[in-house]
Amino acid sequence: MTRRLPPSHAPFEPEFVEALTDLFERKVTFNRIIGLEVVSIAAERVTGRIGMRPELVGNFGYRRLHGGVISAGLDAMAGLAVMAALGARHRSDTVAQRLARFERIGTIDLRVDYLHPGIGDRFDLSAEVMRIGSRVASVRMEFRGADGALLSTGTAAYIVS
Repeated sequence: MTRRLPPSHAPFEPEFVEALTDLFERKVTFNRIIGLEVVSIAAERVTGRIGMRPELVGNFGYRRLHGGVISAGLDAMAGLAVMAALGARHRSDTVAQRLARFERIGTIDLRVDYLHPGIGDRFDLSAEVMRIGSRVASVRMEFRGADGALLSTGTAAYIVS
């Protein structure tokens, strides 16, 4: 017997994933500047990646990633997670209608805990919505080294209406 996933956990249609990826990787200019790449988009979790480049170094002596890049990357991933959660909630809308909701999303509060220095060639980011209401969404994020070591964590709240 095939197990059927609830609608909110069913995979997104490729058009939605491609459009959301294009939005975050190419149309949000700052994400392009920091080299943010979307790895996966699902209703319950999104993942991304940032490759280390000389322009992103905050401490040149140790070649540490700038804390602002970590914070901006976590904020971007959290916004993507909110978009995915809204996309799942409004699956009956067209892709264009779901993407239009991005314009109403804004960061209310962002907290980042820097646990270890960002040293490495690549960093993996993830975010998941903990709760989404009619006006506010709460998100938890992680920033890891290529070896999986947890380097930073974040929590954020976003306006969604």
